[in-house]
Amino acid sequence: MKTFPKNFYWGAATASYQVEGWNENTDWAKAAKEERVPSAGRLADHYHRYEEDFDIAKELGHNAHRFSIEWARIEPEEGKFDFAEIEHYRDVLKALRARNIEPFITLWHFTLPLWFSERGGFERKDAPQVFARYCAFVVKELGDLCHFFSTMNEPNVFGSNGWLRGSWPPFKRFAATDLVSITNSGRTFESRAQRGLRPVFLYRRVMRNLAQAHNQAYTAIKAERPDVNVSVVKHVIYFHANWNPLNIIKAWVANQLWTHVYMRRTRHHLDSVGLNYYFHKKFGDRTHYEKTDMDWDIYPQGIYGSLRMLWKYKKPIFISEAGLADKADKYRAAYITEQVRAAQRALEAGVDLRGHMYWSLMDNYEWALGVEKCFGLVAINYQTLERTIRPSAWEYKKIIEANGVELG
Repeated sequence: MKTFPKNFYWGAATASYQVEGWNENTDWAKAAKEERVPSAGRLADHYHRYEEDFDIAKELGHNAHRFSIEWARIEPEEGKFDFAEIEHYRDVLKALRARNIEPFITLWHFTLPLWFSERGGFERKDAPQVFARYCAFVVKELGDLCHFFSTMNEPNVFGSNGWLRGSWPPFKRFAATDLVSITNSGRTFESRAQRGLRPVFLYRRVMRNLAQAHNQAYTAIKAERPDVNVSVVKHVIYFHANWNPLNIIKAWVANQLWTHVYMRRTRHHLDSVGLNYYFHKKFGDRTHYEKTDMDWDIYPQGIYGSLRMLWKYKKPIFISEAGLADKADKYRAAYITEQVRAAQRALEAGVDLRGHMYWSLMDNYEWALGVEKCFGLVAINYQTLERTIRPSAWEYKKIIEANGVELG
């Protein structure tokens, strides 16, 4: 059996707003109070129980963990930084280091401080400078305990959900109707979103600003700590096609718009790239796929094409998120196995792949869908906060211990 490199990183990922709990100074918390999205509340209370959760990660054989810093905690008011919160995240990093788990920090994972969102957020002309200032401050304060920093998570997802679909803050929608309906736990959240053509132009501005924000953050971070590794976490939808030339062209155009436009804008300000993979779209495909609890095709092998796509930029790649919603834990073990097998094939094909982090370590707040969708290796009882390791987590541990799977 061919295996991954000896120093390969294995682990899982989380994001601050999705697991920490009690974070009320964000655009998402405000949207919840307005009943536009489900409320988060205490969630898994990871903010206070991170040591317990890292003990579980260690028990499961993880040697790496990706998590995010909550911008609203660090900079609760514009230009005013909270050093008590910096100390909290230093303690988080020390807890990982004490367990020999390599930390990977994402500096921003979707939620915005209220002061920033209410003054235009990433529509602001000065948004790149504001973001770069925040990133440089955090890396200056935490860079002695962490080597790997990603500036932002899934910029295209953030932009499209906020300015095209209108299902996320700031609820701007390119559509004939302004009503966005989201059903969660039998309850329907109906949000009035700004609609029409204007959101398209705002989306384009936001996407340009996000690319500039990353580039300026990269430069500012390197000025503070030139030794750290700076990346962006890119969500790749694997668009592919059957034999039909028209479908091949469709897939090419979709990959250009979704992945390559942003990557070309940032390619000169990257030390590595994080890949988030969840689903694919094959034009001309009539195959019936099993579905996740998110109603996405179960197609783990698509991570091979996604890795090959990002390898075009010749930067080391970390799988920063990849997983599925599967509350019954019916498909997860096989999914992880096939996903790792596909990643192993990509490595054999020459991709410089250095780590794999499953999404997610524990069940979390799945944004506009609340806590219904369970991605975790660890199940959370939100009434008692009991943690229960799912059987698939032990299968993942076997893969980690073997440092790979049979290619078959």
